[in-house]
Amino acid sequence: MTYEEARAKMSAIGQEHVFKYYDELSAEGKAALIKQVEETDFSVLGKIDKGAGSDRGKFSPLAAMQLPEIEARKQELHDAGVKAIKEGKTAALLLAGGMGTRLGSDNPKGMYDIGLTKPVYIFERIISNLLDVVKETDTWIRLFIMTSEKNHEATVKFLREKNFFGYKEDRIVFFKQDMAPACDFNGKLYMEGKDRISTSPNGNAGWYSSMVRAGLDKILTDEGIEWIDIFAVDNVLQRICDPCFVGATVLANVSVGAKVVRKAAPDEAVGVICLEDGRPSIVEYYELSEEMMNAKDANGEPAYNYGVILNYLFRTSELAGVTDDRMPLHVVKKKIPYIDENGAPVKPTSPNGFKFEQLVLDMIHQLSTCLPYEVIREHEFAPIKNPTGIDSVESARELLKKNGVEL
Repeated sequence: MTYEEARAKMSAIGQEHVFKYYDELSAEGKAALIKQVEETDFSVLGKIDKGAGSDRGKFSPLAAMQLPEIEARKQELHDAGVKAIKEGKTAALLLAGGMGTRLGSDNPKGMYDIGLTKPVYIFERIISNLLDVVKETDTWIRLFIMTSEKNHEATVKFLREKNFFGYKEDRIVFFKQDMAPACDFNGKLYMEGKDRISTSPNGNAGWYSSMVRAGLDKILTDEGIEWIDIFAVDNVLQRICDPCFVGATVLANVSVGAKVVRKAAPDEAVGVICLEDGRPSIVEYYELSEEMMNAKDANGEPAYNYGVILNYLFRTSELAGVTDDRMPLHVVKKKIPYIDENGAPVKPTSPNGFKFEQLVLDMIHQLSTCLPYEVIREHEFAPIKNPTGIDSVESARELLKKNGVEL
């Protein structure tokens, strides 16, 4: 794209101000800005008043495969999962585009050191968990790692320096998540630098469209991968592609398997797996009515009792039908750093604009069937979102120690 073409693209949507400092930029800065204009989808700016609202369908319970059934069928589920893994039908995808900002770090979140007596990195724990399955099945599972443009180079450099913590490099593929522009409440694009429009990752549902844009769906086809386990970087205890979960999902013949934990309390702040208008969905904790919180199943247990932990096993053949234009766009108020009229950096203390995201929960709702699969919270759910308190470095350390991990 030429400068004239880039300028025309931005003029057509009333965003000419992105070139305010163009004449001051170096040749590299000019090229970078033009490239960003070329690659960014600005159509989201027209959806500020059309984002996902509060209108939801009719909710009903969705029964989970619970621990007693899993234990009773353990060998059957395990054998089916091992078979799928050994046949190369299962892959893993790590959502690792985030930064450690909330933990006080300027590095990618996966680089954060949670060790006490020695370095123990979040990436290290994640890969170690996957290596457990590699050793158990004697099969190197294809691992995709989705980064963002903000942390890609640092992530790749770090993992190479650490020799991927023992994972075979030729079984790992990196790709960057697509970015969405950020704007003020009037729809005017923010600039985070004189040569850069403010952007943010396009939500955790962006993994599939980003994969396709990178041409990596061809790997799924060429290697005969039928299932892909999507998981977030911040849960250091989660089991990835574990055979029983894979086997249960395969044998249930569903579109997606979802790992869930039993809620600690009816009003726990966790998204709950359910049906919405007869299709699998996730209802956020703040959307649960009093009636839903008190509803009971046939066994007298809470009907909406299982929270998701962002670990999903998708059937790859159905992903092509999950299209961006069918999913709601979440227009979210956020604090967006920017440069002011004088080019000075501003770090806002309260929300000052919109970011645009599509979420995995909306992907789930595009599919026809889902198997919620119960796991033991203390063994598989240690998210790291904060330095201290709930879902923190501190709480994750305690859970890791209880599970025999040396820190």
